[in-house]
This record gives sequence, C-alpha cells and structure tokens, in this order.
Amino acid sequence: MDAAPARPGLRAWLRRLAVPQQELFAAEVRRETDPDAVPLADLEARQLAVVAGRLRAVVHRTDGRSPSVEAELYDGTGQVALVWMGRRRIVGLEAGTRLAARGRVGRLGDGRLAIFNPTYELRP
Repeated sequence: MDAAPARPGLRAWLRRLAVPQQELFAAEVRRETDPDAVPLADLEARQLAVVAGRLRAVVHRTDGRSPSVEAELYDGTGQVALVWMGRRRIVGLEAGTRLAARGRVGRLGDGRLAIFNPTYELRP
C-alpha cells in the first residue's frame, strides 16, 4: 500500500514542531520588529542607531553609587543592553515588552554593546 503524500500544511506544522523554542521566539520577534530598525547583529560601537525588539530581562540596580535600570533588548538577530542611569524604575518596562529605542551605541565594562539613556517608545 502506498503512503499518501503529506499535505503542505502538515509538513509546515511538523517542521515547526522540530524547531527549538528559542528559534521560534526569534522568528516571531523578527516579524514584529520595526522595519526601520538596525538588526542588533549589525550594531557597532559609536554608531547612532534605532533599534527595536522585545525586552528579555529588566534589572533595577539600586546598589552602588547611582541607581539605574538595565534592560536586555532582543530582536531575533542579537541583543543590546539599554541602560537608563539615575532611574530606580521605569513604568511599562518589563520582560516581554516590545519597544523601539534610539541612541548612541557604546560598551559596558564587560564588553557587551549598550545604549545609555536611550529615547524609547513602547509598542503594542
């Protein structure tokens, strides 16, 4: 007995089933990202950039000299830290939030790329 060929929708569903969860999340974030934004994988230090994606983590730092809020923005191609100095909390910033930000790219002490005190817009 010959096996019936799989329907195209079934093939796509089966392929999606085999893809790791992180890759599915990355693909979803890339679909949602602002077309004017620079892919985070292409960011370089010292460039002025518009970036967009989803926040994966938000940390409120109150220890040390000055408070700050640090968020990790992910767009499916890479990540960048967004750091607001002198802030204890920013309403609306939490893991999973979509946003677009603009600022000059720099580096943190550990070498990661970061944008300090970016202007930002929360996205639905």
